[in-house]
Amino acid sequence: MNLSNIINEIANSDPEFFERTSERRSVIKNWSRKIALTAMPFALGSLFNKAYGKSTDLITDTLNFALTLEYLEAEFYTMAVSMSTFPTESAKNAFITIRDHENAHVNFLKTAITAANGTPVPKPKFDFSGGKGSGTGPFATAFSNYSLLLTVAQAFEDTGVRAYKGQAGNLITNNDVLTAALNIHSVEARHASHIRWMRMNAGQTANKPWITGKQSPDPMVQAIYDGEDLAVQGGVTITGLGGISANAATEAFDEPLTKDQVLKIVEPFIVP
Repeated sequence: MNLSNIINEIANSDPEFFERTSERRSVIKNWSRKIALTAMPFALGSLFNKAYGKSTDLITDTLNFALTLEYLEAEFYTMAVSMSTFPTESAKNAFITIRDHENAHVNFLKTAITAANGTPVPKPKFDFSGGKGSGTGPFATAFSNYSLLLTVAQAFEDTGVRAYKGQAGNLITNNDVLTAALNIHSVEARHASHIRWMRMNAGQTANKPWITGKQSPDPMVQAIYDGEDLAVQGGVTITGLGGISANAATEAFDEPLTKDQVLKIVEPFIVP
C-alpha cells in the first residue's frame, strides 16, 4: 500500500482535502512517509474521519451493506460446489471460479471497512431455500436441482449488479474505494452474464446473457427485475433513436436498486 499515492489521489478528486485536515499540506505528506506500514489502515481511517466526518460513516455503512451481499454470494457458491452435482466439469469449474471471486470480494471489503475505521458486520446465517430460516422455502431443492441452482445464482448475480450501481454515489468522496467497488460491480456483471449463458445452454433457450425488459427467470424473484424496462436515460428516450427497439434500449442499460429494495429481495435468504 502506497499511502502517499492514496492521499494524492484523494487530493486530486477533492482539492479541499488538505484544508479539511491541516492548514499545511506538508504536514500530511510528511506524516504519510513516517507512519509504519502495519499502522497504515488505522491511520488512514483516522485521516478519512477527520477529513470527511459523516461521509466516512456513509462509506463504511455502504461497504458493510455490500459485505452482507458478498457473504450471501460467497456462502451460496461455496455450498453449491460442495453439495451440488454438475452436468459437466466446466459447469462446476465456473462455480468454483465465481466462489473464489466472491470470497476475494469479502476479504477486500473487510479490509476496506477496517481501513476506514469501521467494523465489518458479522456474516449472517443463510437459508438458501428462501424460507427465512425454515429451510422449506421455494428454492429448497436448489442444491440438488441444477436448473433451480442456476435460477438462484442468476437472481443473486443480477441483484448484485443493480445493488452496486445503486450504492456507487455513496462512495463518491473516496476515489480509491469507489474505483474498487466499481471493479467489483463489473465482475458481478460478468458473473451474471456467464450464469445466464449457462442457463441458456441448459435448455432455457429464451434466456440471454443480458436482461430484456423486466424479464425474470422465476415469478418468485420478479422484484429483482422490476424497473429494468426503463427506456429513458439521462432524460432522453432511447427508443426510436437510430432504429433502436424497446428491447434493445432496455438491454443496453442496467438500472440501480435502492438499499431498501435489495434488503427486501434478500430478506427471505437470511435467518432472522
